[in-house]
Amino acid sequence: MSFTSHPPTGPLRVAVLAGGRSSEHEVSLASAAAVRAGLLEAGHDVLWVEIGRDGVWRSDGEPLSLTPGEGFPGAQVVFPVLHGPFGEDGTVQGLLETLDVPYVGAGVAASALCLDKVLFKEVMASRGLPQVEHVGVGAERYRREPGRVLEEIAGIGLPVFVKPAHLGSSVGIVKVTEAAAIADALAGAFEHDSLVIVEAMANGREVECGVLGIPVAERSAEGPRAIASEPGEIVFVGDFYDYEAKYSPGGMELLIPARIAPATREVVRELAVRTFELAGCEGLARVDFFVDGEEVLVNELNTMPGFTPTSVYAKLFDASGIAYPRLVDRLCRLALERHAERHAYSY
Repeated sequence: MSFTSHPPTGPLRVAVLAGGRSSEHEVSLASAAAVRAGLLEAGHDVLWVEIGRDGVWRSDGEPLSLTPGEGFPGAQVVFPVLHGPFGEDGTVQGLLETLDVPYVGAGVAASALCLDKVLFKEVMASRGLPQVEHVGVGAERYRREPGRVLEEIAGIGLPVFVKPAHLGSSVGIVKVTEAAAIADALAGAFEHDSLVIVEAMANGREVECGVLGIPVAERSAEGPRAIASEPGEIVFVGDFYDYEAKYSPGGMELLIPARIAPATREVVRELAVRTFELAGCEGLARVDFFVDGEEVLVNELNTMPGFTPTSVYAKLFDASGIAYPRLVDRLCRLALERHAERHAYSY
């Protein structure tokens, strides 16, 4: 197979999508501002596109009009720095596909899969990846069978973490230590999402590993499509790694390298790439683990992690020898390469 066109090598015109309709709107704005600065430092032109909480796309304060099949006005590639529903769940990716424009990150299917924590775990379990015990709870089923659902949750023991299944940034997570409190925790999570995941508490260290795609020209014939960063360890103040720990000054510390044995480090890196590939991801991801001695459990995969230079993903790759401007540049080149590759097929 040969590509129908070769991705450009010079400066690019990049549309950065920021904001969005989800509760992670402000986090997205911070990430996108950093991406814009990194792209400018790398020599690219940037078109800032802000998606309001009302869902309207605006450029220079004016509503943006997009036409299927005609690309993205004023841009060669799109960098959707969006977190959570209506941005990281395949909806925006589907829109970008209809525009026929290259875009950074996972495609429609992988985006939808990875933002659904329950479905993601079910698919990874079918491929034999080690994970924490969990129970997925739909609002309708819980309404019909509350007793049976609570029995299933009791089967994984206490404490548990109750989470909305489609949110990131630790939004809506509650730690439950008493069985009597589970019903209230579920009710709170259902305020955010119609699907909730209840996870058993895992022992050990919280370890995160970045994954970054490899350009075709740098891949071996039978090698992986991506590389893994140096794993980092999350050390936080408080009971668990919640929203406050993630985004409050001094709430967490990232230790690079993680305090794990060299052999375990390689298991983490191999599992990160394997999870990335099994989920069908492209471009980038951050895979989160629990590590207890030699035991390594996959927790979740984030297709568009926080993206400021001080965010975990960027720090992991900076420690692995890829500075921030080079990182965002490479992601745009990978997007262009994927777009060219897909145009080589007749659908």
